Amino acid sequence: MGGSIIKVEGLGKKFTISRQGRESYTALRDVITEKAREVAGRNKTKIEQEEFWALRDLSFEIQEGEAVGIIGKNGAGKSTLLKILSRITEPSTGRVELNGRTASLLEVGTGFHPELTGRENIFLNGAILGMSRAEIKTKFDEIVDFSGVEKFLDTPVKRYSSGMYVRLAFAVAAHLEPEILVIDEVLAVGDAEFQKKCLGKMEDVAKKRGRTILFVSHNLTAIQQLCKTSLWLNNGKLEVIGDTTAIIEKYLGEKKPVAVFKSDSDNAVFISGFTVAAKNGGVVVPGQACVFEMQVTVKAKQSPLHFAVGVNDRFGARIFTLFTKYNGAGLSLSEGVNKVYCEIDSLPLKPDRYEVHLYAGNEFEPYDYIDGGVEFEVIPSPFFENFMPDSTHGAVMIRQQWYQ
Repeated sequence: MGGSIIKVEGLGKKFTISRQGRESYTALRDVITEKAREVAGRNKTKIEQEEFWALRDLSFEIQEGEAVGIIGKNGAGKSTLLKILSRITEPSTGRVELNGRTASLLEVGTGFHPELTGRENIFLNGAILGMSRAEIKTKFDEIVDFSGVEKFLDTPVKRYSSGMYVRLAFAVAAHLEPEILVIDEVLAVGDAEFQKKCLGKMEDVAKKRGRTILFVSHNLTAIQQLCKTSLWLNNGKLEVIGDTTAIIEKYLGEKKPVAVFKSDSDNAVFISGFTVAAKNGGVVVPGQACVFEMQVTVKAKQSPLHFAVGVNDRFGARIFTLFTKYNGAGLSLSEGVNKVYCEIDSLPLKPDRYEVHLYAGNEFEPYDYIDGGVEFEVIPSPFFENFMPDSTHGAVMIRQQWYQ
């Protein structure tokens, strides 16, 4: 570790938003009228201007070799910060000190020329990073192999799909070994296998090669896996910087929307209630039989219905799904209020809070879907006789027998 590689002092970014002083939408005839008034010198439309601070008074330091996550809601200023650090835009106030070459992957196609081929863009990006042709050639085969676009290497990148674009862009950014690697949510474009591959590469770049990574993502599980340190942006201001797990706890501790179950709906079938309890009716604890109960209102008799319960951890990662299709046939419910149950013999979850997603539909279409806002808590209780797993052992506990 060599000390501070990024130093930010009093950073702010201001935008000026201009809009016409009218409340209604602007139709084509309005545009024509305004242009005619401009020609005649009679344009009296009032233009309103408003200052908007995307970032305000940010100060922090990042040490060489750190992988730092940046979290916050949409509009918090994450992407604006990365664009300033990548020298794509200038700050309005404050200063940024970068001690090393910076490679950025902020959106699909950043730094690529659409008319050039994949091969040509690899050399172009390397040259932008200040690398010689000989240096780029030593990494060329690795980049192509990682990206998986060898077949299209001599095709102009404007013909690439967004996934191919990202594959090649990430491969170039990671393998040409800049001192600072800046990555926005763009990896969400890739498939699950490629995302896993990218996370592995970023871990290798940060931990084994001592490079510095700034990683923006709404996937908090990925941030926790990669970054020991994170900073939380809230409405353009730095809320806190420090240990990733502690910051995620605070971030998730903000008030969440609570699902509101309807007593009536236009849907022919809708979910009107949900509970989780131990089979014996007590509290939910690890390792014991557990019952998921869904209350379902049916307005008119339907063909067999299918139901699902998805259980996520606090970071939004799916842990397991309970689905009637796993049992084969759906359930035939009568008109009125019904109760649908799913029982599991041994709950494999550690003590914590978990979020639930609910689904009801027939073979061909959904009738109702509740996208989170429902939670249940697993209370501490012995699961293994001699040992309780900690957070590094994963979220799910499986009963097991060892022999020799």
